[in-house]
Amino acid sequence: MKFEAVLGRWRRRELDQMEAAEILGMTERTFRRWYRRYEEDGTEGLADRRLGKPSAKRVPEGWADRVEDLYRERYLGFNARHFWEHLVKDHGFPYSYSWAKTFLHRRQLVPLTARKGPHRKKRPRRPLIGMMLHQDGSRHRWIPGLAADLDLIVTMDDADSRIYSAFLVEEEGTMSSLRGLREVIERHGLFCALYTDRGSHYFETPQAGGKVDKDRPTQLGRALAQLGIEHIAAYSPEARGRSERMFATLQDRLPKELTLAGITTSAAANRFLDLWAKASMSRCCAATRGQRSRSAQRIVHRSTGRRARQAVLGGTDLGSVEEPAVGGVAGQAAGPVEDGEAVVGIVVDAHLGSDEVRPQRARLPMW
Repeated sequence: MKFEAVLGRWRRRELDQMEAAEILGMTERTFRRWYRRYEEDGTEGLADRRLGKPSAKRVPEGWADRVEDLYRERYLGFNARHFWEHLVKDHGFPYSYSWAKTFLHRRQLVPLTARKGPHRKKRPRRPLIGMMLHQDGSRHRWIPGLAADLDLIVTMDDADSRIYSAFLVEEEGTMSSLRGLREVIERHGLFCALYTDRGSHYFETPQAGGKVDKDRPTQLGRALAQLGIEHIAAYSPEARGRSERMFATLQDRLPKELTLAGITTSAAANRFLDLWAKASMSRCCAATRGQRSRSAQRIVHRSTGRRARQAVLGGTDLGSVEEPAVGGVAGQAAGPVEDGEAVVGIVVDAHLGSDEVRPQRARLPMW
């Protein structure tokens, strides 16, 4: 019902203010305010006074022009999210990703992406870091200034997709896979399981497309068995969806980052990747700290004939170290560190929000 009709009924005392406001779907205070504005300016006084005025939260025109110039001159080809991250990090852009994406679409700088179809049910992530790592390689023209395709070897965590190791090699193989594992274990310690494809350097597969023969381990398989790390084979690209999606993102972003940094050699690219992986870990750690407020039991990796090994990754000081006996309580002394033993992980308090860590050791051959 129009305001004027309700106002007329209120003036004829057919309605009181509460009833009139209820019919119009407003409060009594708003009804009185509208009445005063109607008396002063007529129906024009009822119009929304915000119409025709720029929003106080509107991005200034100066920023809008600068964003367009930056994209055209320096970041052409970047997707909206990647471009916005550089705006915030390198140019102090104080506004939201949603505005940046909408602005790029409105100026037709970035095409609209098609809506994705329904996805099959994803496998839940492991609850704690260090429980399972993915390792895989992808061949691509990673360095645009180099006329050669290279293999990028990435080792990442299943729990939060943080990248522990990334480097470029001419050809993926046993030595590149062992190099990735060495970098992870030296920096962070042992982990529970490794999830890979069925490449010949990972597994022996008697029949193409068939099951792997775990009784005939490869060099890498023997190394994992000696360390007490479970080796899990993936039987389809869909099963490796987490790492496949990671490579899709890297193939879009990494060549642009290397071009932006002026890198044209594989040696320089590997130095860049080392710093980039550490920055990726820092972002994942910062995001995880805000979420790990729940309590959880320690995840302990047991292997036959070996001591219990802590699965959570993390660097630690190699000073005076104590460890619990197998099946014991964290914090029980088990004597000083002996020669030939290495700190391979950390024991985390039951409350995962705590930053307090205690080193855990195990008798292992050093790399």
